[in-house]
Amino acid sequence: MFRHLFKLIWNKRKHNVLFLSEILVSFLVIFAISSMLVYYYLNYRKPAGFQYEKVWAIGYSNPLKTKDKDTLSAFYDQVKSTLNAVPEIKEVSFSSYNFPYANSNSTTGFEYNGKKYNQVNFYQVDENYDKALSAKVVEGRWFKKEDRVMKNNFTVINTTLKEAIFGSQSAIGKLVGDDKAKIIGVIEDIKTGGDFYPAGYGGYKMLDSASFEWIGTILIQVTDNADAAFESRLSKLLARTIPNSNIAISHLTDLRDSKNSNTVIPVVIASIIAGFLIINVALGLFGVLWYNINQRRGEIGLRRAIGASGNSVAAQLVTESLLLASLSLIVGSFFAIQFPLLNVFDVPSAVYFIALLLSVLFIYILVILCSLYPGRQAAAIHPAIALHEE
Repeated sequence: MFRHLFKLIWNKRKHNVLFLSEILVSFLVIFAISSMLVYYYLNYRKPAGFQYEKVWAIGYSNPLKTKDKDTLSAFYDQVKSTLNAVPEIKEVSFSSYNFPYANSNSTTGFEYNGKKYNQVNFYQVDENYDKALSAKVVEGRWFKKEDRVMKNNFTVINTTLKEAIFGSQSAIGKLVGDDKAKIIGVIEDIKTGGDFYPAGYGGYKMLDSASFEWIGTILIQVTDNADAAFESRLSKLLARTIPNSNIAISHLTDLRDSKNSNTVIPVVIASIIAGFLIINVALGLFGVLWYNINQRRGEIGLRRAIGASGNSVAAQLVTESLLLASLSLIVGSFFAIQFPLLNVFDVPSAVYFIALLLSVLFIYILVILCSLYPGRQAAAIHPAIALHEE
């Protein structure tokens, strides 16, 4: 039967070019959209790795003109003590500008055992950073205040970087980077770019006294009763504590919503455009199949006259459509499979393979839906009328 169907398809190859082209274009569009949706969905399912609710980010500018490390350290230790004395504040932590959901990045790369690791997100934080974000240390320990005083060359890495470098082995005590920093802990991945992006490689270094000259962020974890009135009082307190400084308070929940919106809105727009394209393709497929049936009324009438049932005629037309779709999908899959093979956009291969399966399934369902009604109409053709017209 399939050999006969392939012969019919080959004999009508000129008429089938439009059908094949529409399926191929539809598949490539669906594959692109599916890859994006699968990538975002898989990242969305992963935990954030920290508690962003009730965490505020205080941006400030350094008002001190001195570069004396001891003076800077003493001043900001006093700022920290003042904030810790506020009942509504549970934790206080100084951080570099690339805190979670901030529009700031600091990346670096290093080599370990002959292998290069690029795009490592580099964070400079203090000893209370993990507490302010309620982050979890899964191996080793977090920084202590003594690490800053003793100027130890310690580092903490996240689980993604640890697994990439050491696999299932322990990372504690290993030396990494050009400065041979000693790993003292591994922290759970923190998704700083929003819910739809992975944490990526992450490395943390302890702020030293000289860092207070350029950092400008304080992360605070507040209690449940911290409201707008408290925010106003906090702003006035900061204005007195850090005079002649530009103070800006933002909530990590708001920053998270903004980050997620920047991802969701383009996806929605692209999905709507793709949806209109698929509707047009579906109408085109329906029209092509309808036209083919009208062109083949004599053939269908002859088959009915020699004993073929209406269901067998409809099944033949649907099967022909699926075979034509399969030919387009083979060509489309050849191009799609290049993405995981070439590691395009540095996306995990599983994303492309899942998107490929979803796209193939979608195309088959689309072809079946578009061919069912024309197939039923073909099955309803009376043999005598079709042969008389012929």
